[in-house]
Amino acid sequence: MVKQRVLSGVQPTGNLHIGNYLGAIRNWVEDQKEYDNFFCVVDLHAITVPHNPATLSKDTYTIAALYLACGIDLDDSTIFVQSHIPAHSELTWLLNCITPLNWLTDMIQFKEKSVKQGENVGTGLLDYPVLMAADILLYDADKVPVGEDQKQHLELTRDIAVRFNHQFGNEEKILKLPDPLIRKEGARVMSLADGTSKMSKSDPSELSRISLLDPPDVVTKKIKRCKTDPVKGLEFDNPERPECNNLLTLYRLFSGKTKEEVAVECQDMGWGQFKPLLTEATIEALKPIQTKYQEVMDDKGYLESVLAEGRQKAGAVANQTLAKVKAALGYSVPI
Repeated sequence: MVKQRVLSGVQPTGNLHIGNYLGAIRNWVEDQKEYDNFFCVVDLHAITVPHNPATLSKDTYTIAALYLACGIDLDDSTIFVQSHIPAHSELTWLLNCITPLNWLTDMIQFKEKSVKQGENVGTGLLDYPVLMAADILLYDADKVPVGEDQKQHLELTRDIAVRFNHQFGNEEKILKLPDPLIRKEGARVMSLADGTSKMSKSDPSELSRISLLDPPDVVTKKIKRCKTDPVKGLEFDNPERPECNNLLTLYRLFSGKTKEEVAVECQDMGWGQFKPLLTEATIEALKPIQTKYQEVMDDKGYLESVLAEGRQKAGAVANQTLAKVKAALGYSVPI
């Protein structure tokens, strides 16, 4: 039986944090044997907002190494870098030409981020969803793991595919319509500084997140300083206590205990008693990831070979899709 294909990726903008891991990558690892997986480092997306050219390449290798360190298995998955496959940029341009402008200006993330950037907002930020659509459609992805904040982008991808197939497919479905792959458990890890906001690499405060490569002393400091409330006795799912719910959820996920076990264990605790438990569980959960990451980074030749093989495998699939799209649009095949 042919496995369904999954496509996902992470931007190389800063170190991955525990929200990226618990909300996405850990789920990729747990499910990877069920699918034919393509996991990308989306470095083209990284320049849709101001970035540091001096660290882009280094950050790209860091993300690829963290994929491996977190447990991505090359027997089940292909790891590659987006910019290594020129078809991503070429298909984006072709899809731009059939995508109505109002579809892009209506995107929630563009509206929010363009307000922050003001007059400096770039075309790349507006066009980000079309590049994301190209990423997905190039690989005939059956499913795309997305959080709630990315569902609109996946819906746009489907709309673009439907529009292209209708206009140029001659009753043939040239582009496959992907479905979302959403897991509720651990899907939204919230900021340590604000339990109502999602943990984010773009937050200016380092104290808002725990990075996968944070050493134990940094993890300890961040958990000590994280936002709590004055109420003794810890509980899940109280909308008046978002930080409490977030920190208990982190403890549950890192300790491997059930929600019921954690609820009973922590129901009479104060924060002074709970934070050391969360700190220990977090440090222990991150230790094997950090150890494996260092092993991968110490062998640059191995990492480069992984990305070279990924470029070859991903490129073969992407170029096949691109050729079909160009033929449908009427381009001649080069001799």
